[in-house]
Amino acid sequence: MGAQHSFAASVTWPTAGVAEGDPAGATTSYAAYTRDHDVTAPGHPVVPGSADPAFRGDGARYSPEELLVASLAQCHMLWFLHLAAEARVVVRGYTDAATGTMRVESRGEGQFTDVTLHPQVVVDAASDVTDARLAELHHRAHALCFVARSVNFPVLVEPMPLRTSTTV
Repeated sequence: MGAQHSFAASVTWPTAGVAEGDPAGATTSYAAYTRDHDVTAPGHPVVPGSADPAFRGDGARYSPEELLVASLAQCHMLWFLHLAAEARVVVRGYTDAATGTMRVESRGEGQFTDVTLHPQVVVDAASDVTDARLAELHHRAHALCFVARSVNFPVLVEPMPLRTSTTV
């Protein structure tokens, strides 16, 4: 068996801003309580969480669904950058406009049906790298991504065309 790593996070509801006795801090009815909560991990800033607005949440806070999509995009990017460095591909920029689809059943339960990553990589203009070479790196990154390997739905990778940078 390989090395094991442990991770910890805390979720606190209601947030500190809800006064004791405030109806928003009690589940007296489905419509009464706030969905706002705080996500924390030791040594990290607070992530403001809520439900998606479709489920009575605050759209200014991160939903668990958004964080799941972001987690997949982050994991892929970090593996891609690792592999690019090993392959001596000089990456100057990386963005990903990842999307996810979730289906909610008639009884209320739901699940993600897919997530699609759309990474856009910027490399040095002096680089002798092609879209095909980057596709190989994306393929390897996908195969190694811990989070993508842990979910039970397809994670698709559709790289955007290569961009070059003249920054040295």
